[in-house]
Amino acid sequence: MKKRVTAFLLTILMILSLAACSNEEGNQKDGSNEGKDLEKITVVLDWTPNTNHTGLYVAQEKGYFEEAGLDVEIVQPPEDGAVVLTASGRAQFGVSFQDSMAAALCGEDALPVTAVAAIIQHNTSGIISRKGEGMDRPKGMEGHTYATWNGAIELGTVQEVMETDGGDYSRLELIPSTVTDEVSALKTNSVDSIWVFYAWAGVKTELEELPTDYFAFADIDPVFDYYTPVLIANNRYLEEKTEMAKAFLAAVTKGYEDAIADPTEAAQILCKAAPELDPELVLASQEYLKDKYQAEASQWGLIDADRWNGFYEWVNEKGLTEEPVPLDTAFTNDYLPVK
Repeated sequence: MKKRVTAFLLTILMILSLAACSNEEGNQKDGSNEGKDLEKITVVLDWTPNTNHTGLYVAQEKGYFEEAGLDVEIVQPPEDGAVVLTASGRAQFGVSFQDSMAAALCGEDALPVTAVAAIIQHNTSGIISRKGEGMDRPKGMEGHTYATWNGAIELGTVQEVMETDGGDYSRLELIPSTVTDEVSALKTNSVDSIWVFYAWAGVKTELEELPTDYFAFADIDPVFDYYTPVLIANNRYLEEKTEMAKAFLAAVTKGYEDAIADPTEAAQILCKAAPELDPELVLASQEYLKDKYQAEASQWGLIDADRWNGFYEWVNEKGLTEEPVPLDTAFTNDYLPVK
């Protein structure tokens, strides 16, 4: 009973504190939404804040969400991850990846989430290794160690690119990944090869002047040019709050467009929101991504049906999920602003 009373009192204190903060912020605003009820939205990230997420923070900092009638909270993921949190409705939007979404979309217990925007237009992930050790191509991974998350699609991808290049996948030594810093892992020889997203880990190796070899999965086979990362949404929210969802996507689009146009300002905004980040790395990563958020697409966020389905066709062909992933589902461009 004592614990319940204590919890209740703490909850009341939190509510009062939040209300006080809200009033204080309201007094500081220009009054454009004074007297209006803002739609509360929670966005859950896939990981700690990084340049994949910059457009969200730009939209928040510049008031694009508030202008759209939204009160947006950006949170980091719990242990069960962004997909589960979004599917449950505890978050309305989240950040995920097409490959890691696959298992969640299968069978009778498929989770009710939909990808509503491509954060980066093309897959910028691949394998990085120390320079000169022969792993500048997939076959070269033979006889070397690879830090794995032990995911079916992850390992299926590595096997596919190795065998396509004439390599023997059975000669790859898999070790459980404990990598939190790719540069340190490579420098200390604790692992020979790592799957990285070049915009962050690859750029970091450049800044720290660590010579590396790298190959991108999308360069090996177009089937691996899938969408990673994506912005996902709760299906019920999309159905019941369609106009609010569109307003949110319009504000996010403006945020990413600003990040494309002015990566320096975007880097500063991200560092303000997440001061624990290295400003030099953030700026270099923003410069790398400025041409990749939208690339050749007619607007930021568009998802191409052929590329989306093509990847899941490959997943189904290889039997990498317990049940086949349905095609032509779990993605849409309908909530992006009309350009």
